[in-house]
Amino acid sequence: MTDHQTAQKIIDTIPLRYRGPGGAIAVVKDGEVIAQRVWGYADVDKRIPFTAEMQMPICSISKQFFCALLLDLKRNPTPAMLAKGDIEAQFTEKLREVLHPDLTRDSGITLENLVDMQSGLRDYWAMTALWGTKPDDEFLVARDCPPMLDRTKSFHFKPGTEYSYCNVNFHVVARVIERVTGEPLDKLLQERVLGPAGMKTAYLGPDNSKLPAPCVGYEGTEATGFIPAVNLMEWSGDAGIVASLTDMIAWEKHLDRLYAESDSWYRQVSKPNTFADGNPAFYHYGLIRRAYDGIQTLGHAGALPGFRSARSHAMEDRLSVVVFFNYEPDMVAAAEDVMMALLNKPKKEYSPVEPDPAWVGNYLDQETQLSITVSKGSATGEISVSYDSGPETLKLTDPSHAEAPGLYASIDGDIFRMHRIAENRKLEARGITPRDSSFLDTSLQGDYKSEEVESVFHCTGEAGMLYGAFDGYLGNSSFTGMVYLGDDVWRLTCPRGLDSPAPGDWTMVFHRDESGAIIGFKIGCWLARGIDYVKV
Repeated sequence: MTDHQTAQKIIDTIPLRYRGPGGAIAVVKDGEVIAQRVWGYADVDKRIPFTAEMQMPICSISKQFFCALLLDLKRNPTPAMLAKGDIEAQFTEKLREVLHPDLTRDSGITLENLVDMQSGLRDYWAMTALWGTKPDDEFLVARDCPPMLDRTKSFHFKPGTEYSYCNVNFHVVARVIERVTGEPLDKLLQERVLGPAGMKTAYLGPDNSKLPAPCVGYEGTEATGFIPAVNLMEWSGDAGIVASLTDMIAWEKHLDRLYAESDSWYRQVSKPNTFADGNPAFYHYGLIRRAYDGIQTLGHAGALPGFRSARSHAMEDRLSVVVFFNYEPDMVAAAEDVMMALLNKPKKEYSPVEPDPAWVGNYLDQETQLSITVSKGSATGEISVSYDSGPETLKLTDPSHAEAPGLYASIDGDIFRMHRIAENRKLEARGITPRDSSFLDTSLQGDYKSEEVESVFHCTGEAGMLYGAFDGYLGNSSFTGMVYLGDDVWRLTCPRGLDSPAPGDWTMVFHRDESGAIIGFKIGCWLARGIDYVKV
């Protein structure tokens, strides 16, 4: 059993280890709060302390609430829904209305693909970079999302076969709910989810420019200094719920009760899920499954410029952890550190191993056309792999093999292999070699166009120092630097985006005609892959 003093001692370390303006953390055991800590400031300029009642955006944690609403509507349809007959058919019909016809014609895509992050759709917050946004631009649901859906016409993998995080999935789910019920999303959410859970101050607040005072989020670090984050985004479905730590404690207690009921929606979605090929899938109805030495947990994290949050629930142990920050540390690591300590699960120890020198370099995944950069880690026995939205630290098990939770990698000459279990992907990437002829090629400069996503790319610069910027329906982006990796592969830097964290740097694989002249490129990042541009 976890006692109060032990739990309090564990969470008291978090403010020192994840330093910043303010935060809050709570531990719920057997349906009761056994430890809680609130520290720092909600507004450092006005000297307003952070409190357990301070409301802040819970960001992508919201996804599970919209899934709860979807499931409740299917179990307990409104009178208007009952009058129309087949409930599942109503959801299928409205899904086809919301998505572009090219996506529904032969794909067999379902709402389940969306809520399980198996849709194969490209993430629209990543795509906003190609549509011309700057990090502090305004983005409105009613004005900007319909054109986004019009430009979402293809998949980057077949629905049901892989996992890829995609916020558009839950934006679509919310729009489908609105069309099926004919009722406002906030009203349904309050009546069917937030109210029954006892979340007294939680509400749907899509507009991040109108968060309740004294809620201020901060970008930066202690080394660089913290400054208030600017966010003019609206989102509804993929995020949008505003809640306090006290509200989230009520949610944890609610889920603890629901898990004890064999026929509850939460008990049903807590069961193992699979991909179409039968392999285990770790995302299901807005919840991520993680295991700590056999102890299963369900949870999620959330991020917005200036805010971070995470929650985790060990169902059988009836143990929950909730973490709020009004700055940008690694919230997942913080929640996991607390959970593992509470469960008395030490981190796996590795013997120091010197890496094979062949690890270090740049690679290109032939299937996705995404670059992979491998470098030495910060400690002996580690390597750093940059493939998705940021670098991942892998521990060496021998000079040519390394691992991290749910991830295995190996090096064999210039062939880099990686098995990403959660994504149901085994990739093979070949090393790419820098060439002066490509680095200094002046034919790279110019304008390029993607007909599918209706975006124009401008490439400027000289002597290998190139810059890129996009024009699209959302505006004209700033120029950012391009980094040469090897062969005809470049990386377009993306340190900040409209959403947070940014989608990660973009890989650009340039194509040549028979004479060797550049004719176009394929661009992609982990969240949005395989978009073709042609030189104009």
